[in-house]
Amino acid sequence: MTRRSCAIYATGIVCVHLLIVGIALVVAQVFQTMIHSRLKKEITLTEKSQVFESWKNPPPPVYMEYYFFNVTNPEVFLAGGKASVQQIGPYTYREYRPRENVTFLENGTKVYALNPKTFVFVPEKSVGDPTVDIVRTVNIPLVAVMNELSTYSFFLRTMVSMYLNNIDMFMTRTVHEVLWGFKDPLMTKIHSMKPEVDEYFGLMWKKNGTHEGEFVFHTGEQNYLDYGKIDTWNGLRQMSWWSSNQSNMINGTDGAVFHPLINRNELLYIFAADLCRSIHLAYVKDVEVKGIQAYRFAPPSDVLMNPKNNPTNAGFCVPAGECLGTGVLKVSVCREGAPIVVSFPHFYQADPAYINAVDGLNPNEEEHETYLDLQPTSGVPIRACKRAQLNVILKRVQGFPKTKHINETIFPIMFVNETATIDDDSAAQMRQLLLIVTLVSNFPLLIVGLGIILLLVLVILFCRNRQKKTAKDDTAYTQVSDKPDDSAEKPANQPTKNGSYIAMSPVEAQKC
Repeated sequence: MTRRSCAIYATGIVCVHLLIVGIALVVAQVFQTMIHSRLKKEITLTEKSQVFESWKNPPPPVYMEYYFFNVTNPEVFLAGGKASVQQIGPYTYREYRPRENVTFLENGTKVYALNPKTFVFVPEKSVGDPTVDIVRTVNIPLVAVMNELSTYSFFLRTMVSMYLNNIDMFMTRTVHEVLWGFKDPLMTKIHSMKPEVDEYFGLMWKKNGTHEGEFVFHTGEQNYLDYGKIDTWNGLRQMSWWSSNQSNMINGTDGAVFHPLINRNELLYIFAADLCRSIHLAYVKDVEVKGIQAYRFAPPSDVLMNPKNNPTNAGFCVPAGECLGTGVLKVSVCREGAPIVVSFPHFYQADPAYINAVDGLNPNEEEHETYLDLQPTSGVPIRACKRAQLNVILKRVQGFPKTKHINETIFPIMFVNETATIDDDSAAQMRQLLLIVTLVSNFPLLIVGLGIILLLVLVILFCRNRQKKTAKDDTAYTQVSDKPDDSAEKPANQPTKNGSYIAMSPVEAQKC
């Protein structure tokens, strides 16, 4: 066997083995299963895992942007007209949210933690100085008191209204006062009669440096799908504010982490303590953030849809049957009875009636949608925008003359845009990790590719070898001399010489 033939046979054998092994690995998904199994074990809330430290102290900076709706025509509204507002902001604060008192429970399958939040003003990301800038907005303490007294006797309401008649329905305060608190005259008066009532009021009063409750999370060691999910909040596995068991459920994570290996068809759940409920997010589209491919998830329109169109939301009507329209959620049950309503900014995804009730609102997806961009392999949030608006129900209350001309309106107060994007160092580490995962997962395809290349080499070698064999077989003996054969004219006793042929020399015959 020639050297060429040996090379052809060896190439063929290697090619066949590579193709068989590679195709078998691709079909069996051996390497992909191995990587997935590794991720499920590594991405857990345990001290030895690589994600634990970033869970305790999130490296990406979180910014809270506060926007306020400045009322430009309070007299017109009180006279029965339509209110007009002007958005001012943002007033931006850097949010620090380390987890404290981290304690492992039940053999490391659960972990307890507090999550205090501290806010520091960032002037370079703000439109002005919150201690100087003025905003005119609804006098929420006054509205809350009137709403509370609406269930009392008409005589008592009339007596109280004589005192409240000197207090304006709209107050003018600095942004800092409205946000972080001020000593309110009405609340001070109530505090003197009921010491348990705080004499200070602010939308974020007592929320700087405090936490939203005690959380116990699943670590994900028993089931990777439970990674980061809330087991209990303030010792509760479900709430009692709403009118159905489903609405009272505490589902999902706190929004900081999600299980690995996310697919586009699943719904992700988040428990939002400030909204007093859990919400779900659905896949929207693929995006890219700092060179990292991610899935965008956002709350679908049915999250705050009217129960007539989405019966599962009927449980959020308290008392049962008293429901607002699409796009708003009344949270008085967890706000000490105050007529507070939450929505997306500018009533995005809400009933047009709420948008048209106030001039100056312009909802749009780009500025007002809440979304999460998640890296699907690891489940790590790459970018997040949580946007929520605070509103107050303003309506006529019998016994309070100031409200007699008011058209019932869900009045916008302010909205917050909470944003976070993965930092550059973490993004570089993520890209490197994903490259390794991709290479290992696709290793069988590399084997198949190498087998295909060797197959092409084998075909080329075989064709060339075939051509050489054909050329050798076609080679014929060709007479070189053009002289006529004159052997007949020679004497009989004279020996005949061989003619000249290719690769042959004439040889005289030996005499006998």
